Order: sequence, then structure tokens, then C-alpha cells
Amino acid sequence: MIYYFLSEMQEYLSLLNVVRYITFRTACASLTAFLICLLLGPWLITRLHAFEIGQFIRRDGPSTHQAKAGTPTMGGVLIIISIVVPTILWSDLTNLYVWVALGSLVMHGAIGFADDYLKVVRRRSLGLKAKQKLFFQFVTAALICGTLVWMQKIGLHSLRLSVPFFKQYTPELDLVLMGISTFIPFLLLTSLFLVFTSNAVNLTDGLDGLAAGLIVIAASALTVLTYVTGHAEIANYLDLIKNTYASEVTIFCGSIVGATLGFLWHNTHPARIFMGDVGSISLGGAIGTVAVLIKQELLIIFIGGIFVLEAISVILQVAGFRLSGKRLFLMAPIHHHFELKGWTESQVVVRFWILGLIFALFSLTTLKLR
Repeated sequence: MIYYFLSEMQEYLSLLNVVRYITFRTACASLTAFLICLLLGPWLITRLHAFEIGQFIRRDGPSTHQAKAGTPTMGGVLIIISIVVPTILWSDLTNLYVWVALGSLVMHGAIGFADDYLKVVRRRSLGLKAKQKLFFQFVTAALICGTLVWMQKIGLHSLRLSVPFFKQYTPELDLVLMGISTFIPFLLLTSLFLVFTSNAVNLTDGLDGLAAGLIVIAASALTVLTYVTGHAEIANYLDLIKNTYASEVTIFCGSIVGATLGFLWHNTHPARIFMGDVGSISLGGAIGTVAVLIKQELLIIFIGGIFVLEAISVILQVAGFRLSGKRLFLMAPIHHHFELKGWTESQVVVRFWILGLIFALFSLTTLKLR
């Protein structure tokens, strides 16, 4: 929108040539997203209070969390709006990658919204059943994968996989069996990956500012990765799977950073609003989709290292209890374990942020250690 308007005005004012640069538009989108979330936050908090849309707290959770009952939730709606609007304003909307990223954000957000809505209506901490949530997540992932397969057929996408540390090893995720091309490996692996990322972020969202701060870190790293992937010279220098079409997704990533920073202003301890599943599931699905678009599915495991650890802690807790009847952690996800060990909520959050930053910085260094 703004991008097209300013582009048309370039012949009258040469200074506006700056809008051609991805870096400029990413900065503008990030700032726009931040201001939308920051300024609309108080209004949304007031409205949610008026409609009595508050968080229900698990009775088996840490006792200190009971005081949070009633805090406005579903703040993820504001995050989604703050990402979508700047992306549309500052992106080249003829780029299909932008629409895939936005589509993933909105579809995952719809799943989270349904989950949050049921919690509010039923006045309990359980919304969608686990099987229901997984079903809708796999359907969403399948739609995204199907779109990418179609884009691959028309030459806009690659099904190769970039492997950290091994620059020459980029396996194809499609196969040819008996002379027939099949995309089953890509559909299966990518769907599992997207479901995992959306749930990993969802599980991490349990303390004030924890998930939001980690998303800022992960999205910032993805902003860098997306930019270098779309830059022919830098991509060649770093031996990345270059894709100039992916460069516009940098603006989407910048919008995530700005929107989540704006939300963190209201979500930091003590939180005035929670993002809810509508925020955590949509953000998890979004960063997973970006990783797929730029062929960095494996690297995102390092970038979002804390998200991975949170998800694995839940898997191990459930598996361990079913196999031996004993719990490996005092409580899962693992951030609750450290709370019960005596860490304050702020200590857990800040220390996890620090670890998240270390993971992200390490991931970026692997670009040269290939």
C-alpha cells in the first residue's frame, strides 16, 4: 500500500528511491508494528476487562500463579493485527512468499482463537482437546505444504534442505519412485515441523514475557537470515540456498519483531495482558513457516533452542510418567520446574532470554562455519 504509493512518487522526489531497499522497508514495518501494538494495547486491555475475557489458571500449577487469574488474555489478536497491517503496507504484495507467511500466521491464529474462546466460554483452562488442536494444526500445515509444492512446480520454490555445517549437502525432500514424482517426504516432514514449532511456542508461553521475549530474539535472527537468503551476493558468499523471492519475507519478520516488542511492553512482569493461544500458536506457526520458506528448518531448532527444550521437557515428562510412573521434572514445561526449585518468575524469564540469545547468536555463526 504505502510501498506502491511511495514508489509512484519516486519520479517527483528522488529521495523516495529509498523505498526500494528491503532494509528501509523492514525498519519501517517494524516501527509501525511496534507503535500499533504499543498504542492499541491499553485500549484492548480495557475492552477485554469490560467483556470479562480473563485467563483461567491451572490448579495444579505453581501457587504464585493463582494471583494471575482474570488477567485479560487473547492479546495475540493484537499481535496478529500489528504484524499483518505493516506487512501489507510495506511489502510487495505481488510476492507469493508474503502471502504464504501471512496465511500461516492467520490460520494458526484461528486455531489459537478457537482454543482461547472455548476457555473463556467454558470458564476453565481447557479449550480445544489435544486431538482437535493437532488435527487443525496438521490441516493448516498440509495447506501450507501443498501451496509450496505448487510453487515448486512453477519454479518459485525449492524443496531442498539446508543442513548446518555441511554447505554442499542439500538433500531434496521429494522423491521419484517408479518414474513418478512424489512429495510425500516433504509433506510429512514439513507438516511435522510446523506442528512442532507452533506447539513449542505455545508450551513456552507460561510466564510473563517469556514467550514474547524469546520470539523477539528468534524473529530477529530470522530477519537476518531471510535478508541474506534473498541477497544474491551474500547468499553466494555464505553458500546458502539463495532465493530472491524470499527477500520480501524480511519485512514480515521485521513486523513480528516490532509487534512482539510492543506487546512485551504490556506483557512484562507483572503482565497486564496475556497473548493466549491465539498469539503463541500463530507466532510459532509463523516462525516455522519462515524457516521453511528460506530452507532453514534445521537451523531454527538452534535459533529457537529454548522452545525446543520446553517442548522436549513435556514429551519426556509424559513419556517418563507413562513408562515408570515417575516424573522427571517437578513440573513441565521446564520453566515451571525451575520455579518450583526456587527461582523467581523474573529470574526464570531473564535467564531463559539470555540462553535464547546465546542460541540465536550461535546459530548465526554457523552461517560461516559451513
